[in-house]
Order: sequence, then structure tokens, then C-alpha cells
Amino acid sequence: MSTTTRNLPMLQVLACGGIIVTLSLGIRHGFGLWMLPITQQMGWTRETFALAIAIQNLSWGVLGIFGGMLADRYGAFRVLLGGTVLYAAGLLGMALSPTPFLFALTTGVLIGAAQAGTTYSIIYGVIGRQIAPERRSWAMGVAAAAGSFGQFLLMPIEGQIILQLGWQTALLIIVVLALMMAPLAFGLREPGFHAHHAAKRTQTVRHALAEALRHPPYLLLTAGYFVCGFQVTFIAVHLPGYLSDKGLTPQVAAFALAIVGLLNIVGSYSAGLLGQRFQKRWILAGIYATRAVVIALFLLAPISPASVYLFAAVMGLLWLSTVPPTNAVVAQIFGVQHFSMLSGFSFFSHQLGSFMGVWLGGYLYDRTGSYDVVWLIAIGLSVMATLLNLPVKETPVNRAAAHAA
Repeated sequence: MSTTTRNLPMLQVLACGGIIVTLSLGIRHGFGLWMLPITQQMGWTRETFALAIAIQNLSWGVLGIFGGMLADRYGAFRVLLGGTVLYAAGLLGMALSPTPFLFALTTGVLIGAAQAGTTYSIIYGVIGRQIAPERRSWAMGVAAAAGSFGQFLLMPIEGQIILQLGWQTALLIIVVLALMMAPLAFGLREPGFHAHHAAKRTQTVRHALAEALRHPPYLLLTAGYFVCGFQVTFIAVHLPGYLSDKGLTPQVAAFALAIVGLLNIVGSYSAGLLGQRFQKRWILAGIYATRAVVIALFLLAPISPASVYLFAAVMGLLWLSTVPPTNAVVAQIFGVQHFSMLSGFSFFSHQLGSFMGVWLGGYLYDRTGSYDVVWLIAIGLSVMATLLNLPVKETPVNRAAAHAA
């Protein structure tokens, strides 16, 4: 019997993993399109909707750690199947919940748990085990680009379904899309995973996590990831409302978010490719610094469809481009034995940022009548993340020296 887990074809891993991420994130990125129709029909405030999405991001972050542990121990296949079932249940609840509490429970907790089991930390774990280290950053860029393609592909479709059939019917249709992830999970079932992984397991979960939490580069990387979550989730959820307040149509917002998804295909793939050649800390610092400039120019420029589309295009290049270098650094420092768990832990910081970005956007809007303060916070956080990533060292940990000491 083979003693290696590298026996899935690379094309199969990238195709199945990429399509799963396309569906999972494509659905998720469109939630901002539902904010106005749901709040207007149900008589809820934007803060009510934003709180549910904030809980979703927090649930994704917290449960992503445990989903990563399960995937590291038992393989990604079972976790992906469970995540698919939870996604379908959460979307049904989102469509049918009559109260803010049930809406928060289904749209928030259930869909957050589903995303924890169907997105990057799980897929990247398979990539880390199945694809050679010298191609790992590139492969992660391909998977991140797939998530961006999902946004580009599904965003206008979701907008048109809502417009033509209403928001509840649109959500029921999206349930069918979510269930398509289940058969794709079979393509990521790793033969011989259990026997090989048991033989290679040299660290317990507790020791791996303790090692990471004592490692300053990992902590800096994780802190910087908070900013990415804050910015992208605030923009994804609140940009339609912001543009509506400025007198622009929902179609402009849907097209802008689709542009973000399209250009992020280029940005995510390029970030993964550049990570094979340059230090990833410079890539990350450059991304965060550029975001600060782009947001500031967007706020200063006169608002129009053209300025919105230009902003969306540049932000698209920067959108998920932090994901491949961040995860590649984690794998480079600690290896892949506990990668999904450590990736999930750093992603928890990302999701704390997402929680704050989406909730604070709704909270401050309801109290001030504008998003101006949140935009300014996003700029300041970009500067902070730039400074946090600059000193990150990508050298693998020397466990032999640690044991000798």
C-alpha cells in the first residue's frame, strides 16, 4: 500500500477545490444584495441585517479552527460534506426566518459554520498535502482566484434573480447551488490519508498551537489578517447601501461587486504567483498600503458609476490577494501537519475583523446616517496592517533546536 498522500492528480485537486470555493464564496459575497429587500419587507433596520452577517463571520472564524482540526485529523472530505448540508439549511433559514433572532441563528451561526467547512482553510489543507511545496503558493493563488470567479459569476445572477423573482425565491434557488458542493467533495477524498497521517503526526494539536502562539511572525501575520476581514466584509455588505444613499441604482452596486470578483481573479492568482518569487511580507505590506490609498481617493472623488467601477476594479486586484501569501507563510513556517488548524486560527482573526466591519458599518450608519467614520477606520487599519507585516520572517521553525534547548 502506498505510504504517501500525494496521489490525487493536481488538476483534480485544483478543479474540485476551486469549484467548491467558487460556489461557497460566490454565494457568500452576494449577501449584501439581500440587505435592502429583506430589511424593507421585514421592517428591520440595517443593523439587524448587519448583526446577522457579523455573527456569520464570527461563527465562521470560531468554528473554522475546529473544522481545521477535524480536516487535519480525518481529511477534508467529511468536513466538506457536513459544511454543504449546513449551507443548505442556513440558506433555507435565511429565506424563511420570521424574526431577527431566527434570522441571526440561521444566516449567522449555521451559514458561518458551513463556510468554515467549505472554504480556504479546508481546501488549502488538501493543497498543502497533495501539491509539492515549490508549487504551493501558486496553487493557493489558483484556489483564491476561483473564489473570486464565483463572486464575478454569481453576483449578477443573484442580483437578477432577486429582481425578477423576489428575495425569498432567490434564496431557495441558491440552496440548489450550495448542494452542488457535495459531489465535488468526493474529488478531494484522499486515499490512504488516515494511515499516512497517523504515521507522520509528530506534534499534538496542543503543542502545535502553543508553538504558533509563541512565534512572533505568526502573531503579526494573524493581527494583519484582522484588517483584511474588516475591509472586505464592510465593503461587500455595505457598498450597495452606501451607493443607494448616494443616489445610484442597485444594478450599479451589483455590477461593481461583480467587477471586484473579476479583477480579484487576476489579483489572487498574481499574489500566489509572486509568492513563489518574492518575500510574502512585502507582497502583503504592499497590498494593505495600496488599499489605504485607494479608499482615500474613492472618498475624495465625486461619486458616479465610473468612479465606483474604477474603485471596484482596483479593490478587486487587492481583494483576496492577501489569502495566498498569508496561508503560504503559515505552511512555510510550520509545515502542513496541522496546517488547516493553524490556518483556521489565523483566519479567526480575519473573521473578528469581518464581524467588526459589517456590524460597525450598520451600527454607525443607524446612529449617524452615514458610513463616513467606518471608511476612515478602514484607512487607518490599512496603515496598521502595512506596519505589522513588514517585520514578518518566513523562516521555518527549528524544532530540533527547540527540543535541544
